[in-house]
Amino acid sequence: MSLPRLYDYVASANCYKVRLLLAQLALPYDRVPIDIFDGGTLTDDYARLNPHRSTPVLQLADGRTLIESNAILWYLASGTRFLPDDPFAHAEILRWLIYEQADVMPAIGGLRFRLVTGRFAPDSPEAETRRRNAHEVLALLDDHLASRAFLVGERYSIADIAVFAYSHLAPEAGIDLSDYGHFRAWLERVTEQDDYLDDLEPYPPNASVVAGKSIYG
Repeated sequence: MSLPRLYDYVASANCYKVRLLLAQLALPYDRVPIDIFDGGTLTDDYARLNPHRSTPVLQLADGRTLIESNAILWYLASGTRFLPDDPFAHAEILRWLIYEQADVMPAIGGLRFRLVTGRFAPDSPEAETRRRNAHEVLALLDDHLASRAFLVGERYSIADIAVFAYSHLAPEAGIDLSDYGHFRAWLERVTEQDDYLDDLEPYPPNASVVAGKSIYG
């Protein structure tokens, strides 16, 4: 294997964030599409790559594998402009990577996924709870970005890539962004970065509830 391989799902924002960084680093790789709703992660071969049966997986040229999107971002960004050397900046970036997975993804990405695929009705109590959480996330981000251009140290980094991946999809979860002007300006700054791409695709029909075979039900 001469190039690293990215096992990913085209509609996953966790996978998208890795593709975005790879594009901005101009790193060549082989892309291996995985249909997570057609049993693609349920095979024994995939379990050997990632026992958690999630995407993305980055398999290095030497055969080692990395799982969890933000861990992959950290690995790829090490020694580049996307991950500053300063220990304080490291800690701040780690803070945002944790916040993204713990708060941004469930509140915004999770709501979007469940609405689009019919797992939640828009007016269900579960959707209302996540929608409230999403507005709390957006208010925090908007306040943080009121006095800075990017999340950490006035410099575009993997913190921005990680948080952008799901947060920019808030309108697809029925969330109005009109009250979050600083956040919206930050979204524009991210899209203006060199080699920005958005190849995220919508969820296909087999992602609908009970339509496919996956770990997501």
